[in-house]
Amino acid sequence: MTKVFVSGCFDILHAGHIRFFEDARALGDHLTVAFASERSLWRHKQRKPSLPDEHKMAILKALSCVDEVVMADGPTIGLDFESEFRRVKPDILAVTEDDQYRSQKERLCIETGTRYVVLPKHPPEGESVSTSQLIRQIKSTPEQLPLRVDFAGGWLDVPRFAREGAFIVNCAVSPLVSLESWPYEKSAGLGGSAAWALLNGHDGIQSELDLGVGWQDPAVIRETGLCAWRSGERPVLHFKQSGDFLRGCMAIYWTGHEHCSPDLASRRREYARIEQAGKMAEVGVRGSQMDFLAGAMRMSYSVQLNEGMAELPPIKGSLASKYCGGGHGGYALYLFSSPKAREIAVNHLRVNLIPIEPYNKPL
Repeated sequence: MTKVFVSGCFDILHAGHIRFFEDARALGDHLTVAFASERSLWRHKQRKPSLPDEHKMAILKALSCVDEVVMADGPTIGLDFESEFRRVKPDILAVTEDDQYRSQKERLCIETGTRYVVLPKHPPEGESVSTSQLIRQIKSTPEQLPLRVDFAGGWLDVPRFAREGAFIVNCAVSPLVSLESWPYEKSAGLGGSAAWALLNGHDGIQSELDLGVGWQDPAVIRETGLCAWRSGERPVLHFKQSGDFLRGCMAIYWTGHEHCSPDLASRRREYARIEQAGKMAEVGVRGSQMDFLAGAMRMSYSVQLNEGMAELPPIKGSLASKYCGGGHGGYALYLFSSPKAREIAVNHLRVNLIPIEPYNKPL
């Protein structure tokens, strides 16, 4: 009989774990699964288990591909299962390709003459998930989130375009979105992909960086308020305020064309002008000065026009306008001189404007 042994935390059992057990069981005739005890999980992850040990034992024993379940409670991180391993004397120790304790386990196999097998990770269907992701989703996934508009400095949040001393200035806005309610067009330049990732329990910043774009969307959506960020590899908040001086003065206009930043991230553009606009907008945020924000928007819009974006329609009463993001489409932001000017534009002009407001998460 060929005995196979696997170990892990297995804190929240998911499809990836089941596939791993099935693949490991296919290597032999008998599969032993060692799971980290509550004490061992705390040593490894500084985290309490999602289930009591006896419940986890019962669930693992109920799996048809598992022949034996043991609890790993040893003092050595990465080899907490060693005493049970030596008792069982398996022929094979199977690990996943991303096992962080592979080197320790391989040395144990060399010492004991056990065959060491690395199995690829591939869940049976759907998107791959991890226990950490599931825990994050359970603990902190919001039901609703704001989207965002950007005033200046966009593209300087993309790590490869970062400039020391530069700023990215943006604002979280309502109406809010949720998985069930999305009162905006899609692919719209308002940070929707970041909000969607956050609503689904993913790491919003890493999701955006993986797309080849910047971190500003998930950063301000999580932070909320009117923010100036330092350009760099990761978000560093420089200054934040409520944005109340903008209340009643912002609206967005649907251009009729979808927006897609990743496809345009590598284009040549006027980064010196973008940096200049960001610094002007930072002054506006710090001093609640509408004229500086408007000036920064106009400078940003001139860069967008030079990139080949279509001219936006002039709207009476607006101080400035620009495309949200850099995707040659989606929504455009209009800044008005007063709530009255915005009211006239929204209610009486033949332009499809959506009023938006600065959003700050409740204290």
